[in-house]
Amino acid sequence: MTLLPVFLRLDRRPCLVVGAGTVALAKIESLLAAGAAITVVAPAAIPQVRALAAQNALTWHQRVFEPSDLDGAFLVIAATNASGVNHAVYEEALRRNILCNAVDDPPNCDFYFGSVVSRGDLQIAISTAGESPTLAQRLRREIDAQLPADLAPWLAVLGPLRRDVRAATPAGEARNLLLHELAHRQLCGSPSCPTRQFASERIRAVQEEARA
Repeated sequence: MTLLPVFLRLDRRPCLVVGAGTVALAKIESLLAAGAAITVVAPAAIPQVRALAAQNALTWHQRVFEPSDLDGAFLVIAATNASGVNHAVYEEALRRNILCNAVDDPPNCDFYFGSVVSRGDLQIAISTAGESPTLAQRLRREIDAQLPADLAPWLAVLGPLRRDVRAATPAGEARNLLLHELAHRQLCGSPSCPTRQFASERIRAVQEEARA
């Protein structure tokens, strides 16, 4: 089965995590980084999860899972050490059309957490559909070693420049060519940056071509 690779915006989305152990913590941290509104359900929790609850970074219900815990959830992660519980969470989520990931249990997953290489807003996710997380981790290390360390600040400057180009020029091949060229040039935040000057010149040229 072919998977659809997507990047989800989870800011303020209600997400449920069933389980509060070491495995659950890794998923909780990923959800927190994405800005999700997290509810954890588990009879017991490791100190790190307790600390996050005490800081109001998440809501912890200290009890066993109940089907009503899925009310209003956008997605759910089953991360207990009991396969029967994880399966029950998945089946209830499936019945409600809620995306679910049962950790380390591919048959009970609608989506998988990829092994991710990050440089600021740049993210490269690698998935083996649960077949070999170790291979995904190896590939992540290899890709990470090859990517420049300064991609994050470069992208932070490129993004606004791209928006300037799109706002100042009409859609078409000329604009697309300019955007492609900018993605291959060195760029800095200084107004005197040669790439910025190049972009300004090309914007004027595209505008003139559009008026002609």
